Amino acid sequence: MSDTRSEITADDAIAAVAAGTYLLDVREQHEWDAGHAPAAHLLPMSALNERVAEVPDDREVLVVCHLGGRSAQVTAALRRAGYDAVDVLGGMVAWHDADGELSSENGHAPTVG
Repeated sequence: MSDTRSEITADDAIAAVAAGTYLLDVREQHEWDAGHAPAAHLLPMSALNERVAEVPDDREVLVVCHLGGRSAQVTAALRRAGYDAVDVLGGMVAWHDADGELSSENGHAPTVG
């Protein structure tokens, strides 16, 4: 891991994801189903230990949750393991507030409530 930033604002994360940066959503399935960034990849925090190999280790990974608590924990764990992980401050609530695109998997209008 390079000595890079450990946090990013939602506005900057939206721009980075639009440019192709990997976005890891660590919320649970029901949260994801209600609303998520279309380019995100779901890997719930509860499954991180079993599925960490799914996280790319060759590029920067932005980590997002609902408000930022879980993503901060996952970011710290990934950084300790050598990943170039960056926490999205304020989570999906901040993403939504910054007019980040949302989609849903439950047939309803997307929400991050």
